[in-house]
Amino acid sequence: MFTAHDLEDAAAFVHARMAPTAQHHWPLLSAATGARVWVKHENHTPTGAFKVRGALTFIDWLTRTHPGVTGICTATRGNHGQGQAWAATNAGLTAKVYVPRGNSVEKNAAMRAFGAKLIEHGDDFDTARLEALRVAEAEGLFVVPAFHPELVRGVATYAYELFSAQPDLHTVYVPIGCGSGICGTIIARDALGLDTKIVGVVSDRAQTAKLSVEAGRLIETNAADTFADGMAVRVPVQAALDIYGPGAERIITVTDDEVAEAIRLYFTATHNVAEGAGAAPLAGLMQERTKMQGKKVGVILCGGNIDTGWFKSVLAGETPTV
Repeated sequence: MFTAHDLEDAAAFVHARMAPTAQHHWPLLSAATGARVWVKHENHTPTGAFKVRGALTFIDWLTRTHPGVTGICTATRGNHGQGQAWAATNAGLTAKVYVPRGNSVEKNAAMRAFGAKLIEHGDDFDTARLEALRVAEAEGLFVVPAFHPELVRGVATYAYELFSAQPDLHTVYVPIGCGSGICGTIIARDALGLDTKIVGVVSDRAQTAKLSVEAGRLIETNAADTFADGMAVRVPVQAALDIYGPGAERIITVTDDEVAEAIRLYFTATHNVAEGAGAAPLAGLMQERTKMQGKKVGVILCGGNIDTGWFKSVLAGETPTV
């Protein structure tokens, strides 16, 4: 989809607006997994998650190609909405953002702080997404989908940074929600001509991506009830499946208990806070630690935006319920 030159240009654009994030080797994570672990710290972006990169490139594209647009409308569980609100309002646009009822209180507060007009609708992300589409059409707002080439181009810059710094990674573990993160990672790997294996990680309570790859077609699920809200998606995206289906080495599931354990490990080993989706790649590596012994492995800490109450319960040895 994109060449190395395309990603270099995208990275230059993003870096003019935010600093690259670090990739660190953490010895205590290596001791816990038996692999030589490198963490890509997307929890250190201006919004605390990787999605802001795609928001920057998308809103830039939007304002250049649709000069008459006055506002955007989108749906989110939080990180996408924060990035879109920040980028849109900085570009002089309004940002209407739909979230499901019961969404993260602290992510909601952050979105409002970044300039979003926030509306709660429905019981899950996919229901909120349908309402965002309806309202956007009714009010003449531009729909920002969860997956779009201009989003992926920006998101891919985190993998471009990681692979440029550590081109000899054997495997990288990436969480999957709607798919921009894993697709950006696959695209960056291929653009740079690397052999790194990409392993997608989904919640065992939100397996739409895994089921769709196995079936070779889109498979919706009836529910996506996981506290790892960045992966809580019921309806897959065809354009994303077209990339991660053939491009991922495999897709594995992790339990909420495994995610909670990975959050605890991140904190004790690195003193970084990871949200559920952010910890899922480490949970996947822990699950596969026997096959990863001695290998140089990357894990994408895609976000650190976990509500305080959930984080306190996880550190107390519990697993949050939804």
